[in-house]
Amino acid sequence: MEQLAIFGGTPVRETTICYGRQCIQEDDIAAVAETLRSNLITCGPRVTQFEQELCEYTGAKYAVVVSNGTAALHLAALAAEIGPGDEVIVSSITFAASSNSVLYCGGTPVFADINPETYNIDPASIRKLITPKTKAVVAVDFTGQATELDEIRAICKEHNLILIEDAAHSIGTKYKGQDVGSIADMTCFSFHPVKTITAGEGGAITTNDEALYRKLLRLRTHGITRNPDEMAHPTDDPWYQEQVDLGYNYRMTDFQAALLISQLHKLPAFSARRKEIVAMYDQAFADVPEIFVQKEIPESDTTRHLYIIRLNLDMLNCTRREFFDAMSAEHVQPQVHYLPVYWHSYYEKLGYQKGLCPEAEKLYSEIMSIPLYPALTDAEVQDTITAVKKVVAYYRK
Repeated sequence: MEQLAIFGGTPVRETTICYGRQCIQEDDIAAVAETLRSNLITCGPRVTQFEQELCEYTGAKYAVVVSNGTAALHLAALAAEIGPGDEVIVSSITFAASSNSVLYCGGTPVFADINPETYNIDPASIRKLITPKTKAVVAVDFTGQATELDEIRAICKEHNLILIEDAAHSIGTKYKGQDVGSIADMTCFSFHPVKTITAGEGGAITTNDEALYRKLLRLRTHGITRNPDEMAHPTDDPWYQEQVDLGYNYRMTDFQAALLISQLHKLPAFSARRKEIVAMYDQAFADVPEIFVQKEIPESDTTRHLYIIRLNLDMLNCTRREFFDAMSAEHVQPQVHYLPVYWHSYYEKLGYQKGLCPEAEKLYSEIMSIPLYPALTDAEVQDTITAVKKVVAYYRK
């Protein structure tokens, strides 16, 4: 048997492939440069243009762009009027921002377990956790796959709850033919570099509710408005603006928006390439019993942000860490997404304990993400597949 690189053999690759990376091309750079040469580099026309184009793409009536995905979640929680005494049911396997946004508002995150096959929040778990204090649900489209939106929306409607869809992973995804961004009460996007489209940092909230939209606009800019209808002391003075809420400076620059406009035009191509890579991985691992692949619900036409392999450790003579290190030694660098949020020491200090979400905790112990991004070549995809199969073969019982 060929020796693994970690044990002194020859690695599959000479250079390292990371699990994700941005795709910035010359036309993206030109769009940013053009905006930097213009008169307005913030609070200007590119922000408005991107908001309009994001509405056209998703089918949402309104969009508010912000400085990052966490800011989007925070403003959505504020617009939902979450406060002390309110409980918000949140996903357990995700980045901490989803539940942190509840804490920012003084609310209490309540963690729901996952479906062990799709890895998304389990509607049955949501239903069990609802109390008279429940105000909202934050459902994450984990890896890019849409959550079971019809069932979750029905639960929210039955109990008069706000549904915030955390779509940080899922721009480009459709649910029953409808674009993510136009379905939940509010949908939050992230434009971090490893996401499908990027502005370096950036985020957005889409909604079909005009009242929520107006509130989000104010909260993005210190709670200040120029709209006389929103003022306590309206005037026709052209310079006048009035703070009517306690908001934040969560604005996006115009040169970031210019980059996003350019990236959004490429989203169909980015989505298609990600689907091609996912199909290659799915086919390659279909006959590897030591590897489980994420199951997708038929309602989700998914633009995948992450490709996760789940190890069947009962069939392998290694730990997850040993498998991870062996992949790294083959110069295919994986990552793990994510630690159950309530396992973080900060949440431990708040009183959350292990054991809350058994399916999420088991998933965390067995998963890792492998490379997935549009610029990944077919050869790099094959090298990744070779590395996974090589490590499996070495550790196979």
